[in-house]
Amino acid sequence: MDVGELLKFQPDRGPKRIREEESDAVGHGPPRKIAVGTVSRDKDRERYAEAPGPKAAWQTPNDIILQDLENEAEAQALDETAVKRMILTFEKMVTKNQELRIKYPDNPEKFMESELDLNDTIQEMHVLATIPEQYHLLVELDAVNSLLGLLGHDNTDIAIAVVDLLQELTDIDAVSGSEEGAQMLTDALLEGQVVALLVQNLERLDESVKEEASGVHNTLGIVENLAETQPEMCTAAARQGLVQWLLKRLKTKMPFDANKLYCSEILSILLQSNDANRELLGEMDGIDILLQQLSVFKRHDPSNDEEAEMMENLFDCMCSCLMLPSNRDRFLMGEGLQLMNLMLREKKRSRTSALKVLDHAMVGMDGAENCHKFVDILGLRTIFPLFMITPRKLKKTGMSEKEHEEHVCSTIASMLRNLKGQQRTRLINKFVENDCEKVDRLMELHFRYLEAVMMADKKIDGEKHDMVQRGEIIDDMAEEEFYLRRLDAGLFVLQLVDYIMVEISSAGVSSVRQRINQLLNLHGGSSKAIRHILREYAESIGDAKSEDLRRSEQRRIMELLETF
Repeated sequence: MDVGELLKFQPDRGPKRIREEESDAVGHGPPRKIAVGTVSRDKDRERYAEAPGPKAAWQTPNDIILQDLENEAEAQALDETAVKRMILTFEKMVTKNQELRIKYPDNPEKFMESELDLNDTIQEMHVLATIPEQYHLLVELDAVNSLLGLLGHDNTDIAIAVVDLLQELTDIDAVSGSEEGAQMLTDALLEGQVVALLVQNLERLDESVKEEASGVHNTLGIVENLAETQPEMCTAAARQGLVQWLLKRLKTKMPFDANKLYCSEILSILLQSNDANRELLGEMDGIDILLQQLSVFKRHDPSNDEEAEMMENLFDCMCSCLMLPSNRDRFLMGEGLQLMNLMLREKKRSRTSALKVLDHAMVGMDGAENCHKFVDILGLRTIFPLFMITPRKLKKTGMSEKEHEEHVCSTIASMLRNLKGQQRTRLINKFVENDCEKVDRLMELHFRYLEAVMMADKKIDGEKHDMVQRGEIIDDMAEEEFYLRRLDAGLFVLQLVDYIMVEISSAGVSSVRQRINQLLNLHGGSSKAIRHILREYAESIGDAKSEDLRRSEQRRIMELLETF
């Protein structure tokens, strides 16, 4: 390959998510427009057709191997001097295009050629994604700021070409070879308010146009790449208009597509472990928007796996938001409980995720109002059939039997903790009706999970013994790993079941208490083992944000144990 071919070579990296309708990479086809009215599209096509680069999916295996070999040769040939030359050429093209646009604002033919040259240069820069160790030159020669400036270019094709380039440069696979170079590039992009500029560009893109829809997809890819390499950027990104745009895009009435799926995923990433973003979403009426989008699946299953993934992403967003007390109030006012209750009754694919949301809405002291409202809307008639019989078709929904039983037991435990007066009496009476059948089910779960945890404990004790024999130290990290294994075996579900058992036993209903003692004696169980399990539960329970609440809850559990 001669120097000219090397500089024009474009690696076939592709976006992180491939849009189904794409057959060519963004920017390799003709630009949709160059200027208003006067430029020939045929001439553009001829010019871009001459550019070398990977073609579509009809490549043979030999073509791919040859392309990989050329890619290696390209990376080796582009030393620091060649990269500098490429960046300086890019800067010249940017300056020339700006000057001509200023000089001939009403005569597109005068600056058309410079625009095409600029687009070609941007395409040639894709090769930099193969040499992340040279990224520092993009920063040092101020090319990053020039690229960011082009995101607001009057020609959206130029902006989309830059988006495509940035998506490749920030791709996690591309930057894995040089963490230092990737960090410099990421820092420079974030310092230049890249998310705010991307959002401004998103506002003007028309997704009914294939190229611009691909630009939206790649823009979301940039956000995902930056969030992976620098998670702390999520708060600033949300404040720069990204959450607002994502919510707007989600509620736009248009057919489901890959971009809507990607929006749901990016929103889920932004909300993960981030109270500031959860509060921001709540302030933007995001809870209502999420409920509106989820209501579609109340009586209808997703039409395909991609739509099902989007539904799960939206449920995850809701669960994340409900970690914040203020959003639980918004959820209550938006009739979220009613929607979840209907989903549980309809027995559609959304049922398991609705159960998970219900658990998040009612857990802890902040869930008290939701617990009372759930009883008011006759939710007990919905939750207890799920308690009595675990649905058979859980595998299709991605939820295990243990997870289902955990969420059901957690919901019932939350109601026992939060309900007062007549509503609590209604809940306790559920365990009395039909000859205490729900107590029988509770004890069945207790013995099943107790056996599973005891087997896990026996195996862990054996491993600890072997470690001591080998002279190894069982440090905090090892103890934490062992504890996680006990949780995986079902310890948390066992703790919830035993908490429910102690609560209903202490409620003053003799028939319930007698049935519990009868079944314990029948199966060789002991109240001593239950007390031990709940003492361990008390040590880990509570509100991590408030030490007083944590101690108060621990005291309450210990008082229950005294009467058991």
